[in-house]
Amino acid sequence: MKTTNKPVQVPQLNTQRLTIRAFQSDDLANFAAYRADPIIAQYQSWNDYTEEDALRFYSNMDYQMFGVAGLWFQLALIEKDSQQLIGDIALHFVDEQQVEVGFTLARTAQKKGYATEAMKSVIDYLFSVLKKHRITATTDAENSASMTLLMRLGFRKEGHFIQNIFFKGKWGDECAFALLNKEHLSYEFA
Repeated sequence: MKTTNKPVQVPQLNTQRLTIRAFQSDDLANFAAYRADPIIAQYQSWNDYTEEDALRFYSNMDYQMFGVAGLWFQLALIEKDSQQLIGDIALHFVDEQQVEVGFTLARTAQKKGYATEAMKSVIDYLFSVLKKHRITATTDAENSASMTLLMRLGFRKEGHFIQNIFFKGKWGDECAFALLNKEHLSYEFA
């Protein structure tokens, strides 16, 4: 199935406990705070994260181009009860049929099922609404929590790359995961 490489409207997805939407300026203080946490940054591309970094991130996010191949976008995870940002999901529209995903949660929001809830909604949107063929994710091979989440969501581990990335002063391993639309249609989430 061929799709066009045109922008689409940024979704607002609602789950039982979350609203998943475009970032807003009032999200940035919480965004900078959890990204500055060294535990959160351990497997991420940054070490320190400041409010200036958050503002630069927000200023560079062009949601008018959402869905265009080659571009990255972040969606905010808002806890409905508190109306606070608790994490984000990254979407890289690799090409017209494939999307790479990533996710980051504040430490206080971890181990409560938020990531699973958010990712189920985003996966369903990518496959059912945008009709994407394949979703991929790459994790640090030491990030067992992320790998467990991906496998719980039905992703298949496709590769373990040995010392393929020089990351934070040392060589590290990465694992590649993927899920096809046809697998999603037949997969019952655990």
